[in-house]
Amino acid sequence: MAKKKTARRTARTAKKTAKRAKPKASVAAQGPVSLAQAKAIAIQRRAAKPAVKKAVADASAGTLATERRRLALRKRADLKERIKLYEDTYAVMLERGVKNLAPKPKAPGAKAPGAKAPTGAPLRIMAEGDSWFDYPVPFFGGGLIDRLEKRLGLPILNSAQAGDEVRYMLGVEQRTKLEALFDRANQQGKPWDVLLFSGGGNDIVGEPLCLWVEPWTAGTPPAALIDKPRYDAALGIVRAGYEDLIAMRDRKSPGTRLVFHAYDFALPTGKGICMLGPWLKPAFDYRGGYPDLAARAAVVKAMLLQFAQMLAALQASHPNVTFIDAQGTLDAHPDWWHNELHPNSKGFDEFTKRFDHDLRALYPGRFP
Repeated sequence: MAKKKTARRTARTAKKTAKRAKPKASVAAQGPVSLAQAKAIAIQRRAAKPAVKKAVADASAGTLATERRRLALRKRADLKERIKLYEDTYAVMLERGVKNLAPKPKAPGAKAPGAKAPTGAPLRIMAEGDSWFDYPVPFFGGGLIDRLEKRLGLPILNSAQAGDEVRYMLGVEQRTKLEALFDRANQQGKPWDVLLFSGGGNDIVGEPLCLWVEPWTAGTPPAALIDKPRYDAALGIVRAGYEDLIAMRDRKSPGTRLVFHAYDFALPTGKGICMLGPWLKPAFDYRGGYPDLAARAAVVKAMLLQFAQMLAALQASHPNVTFIDAQGTLDAHPDWWHNELHPNSKGFDEFTKRFDHDLRALYPGRFP
């Protein structure tokens, strides 16, 4: 009797899973697909084996010794899920073609007269970085990568983790992860065309910020309120991470374009989110004397301009590196910011438009 009940529950679970995975829009049996349709097909194809992943997750959860270990395993499982969904979606688009993407030129005799030429292979894009790339979807639809993927109409493997610092992104554990993603793509014969990278913001804000912010002195230029030797040292660590990433690309996948960006001019309003932050205003309060938001914001702007100059220098000194300088895209007003460090929905949308424009200019005809 117990076995029958278990079987019925399993059948009901499988039925619900399949129902949730059903595409919202009908997909023709053949022909090019949009990104949304390709994802729906990929999810449907995987829905036949829902119990396997659940059993592994339950078994792992039951053997964890600490919450820290539990979190590490959740991150690892999340990345595996992202990789699988990306690869399945990409496979559908490669198999079926990409809707609204220009067809590949026909080779003589390769197709019967009148047959439709297949579309070109979709551009292969990966993203690594911090919360600008991995902002939680429940907050108005996520960050840059979730939005950019929809605008470009192609899947992006997003391996970013909110809160990451460059020194950890390019530390041993995550460096090994990134190298493995390069190797996996190469072994599949599909090396990455583009790696979008967002990092450095978390290295220079938060608790360490008070190390390079000077006390307020009326009439002092904003740049002079930054302890230059200390801030230069912090930026030096960030730059070292970027340089190692470039070296890794050169070694593992020299044809992959690296795309960097600078953060827009964050506002030290004192606003955090979900018991995280604020990351800026406390340092200015501790140093003391700053009369208002404008005074604090001017110092942050001077810091971020120096960060952008560092990225521009990397672009100038290394081939196949692109720096998207979108600073100044957002107005210096809290209406554009969700909290001290992250834009709100319309702010992320504006930044995404810039990424979309620049990537299409770099790869004309490669996006639907």
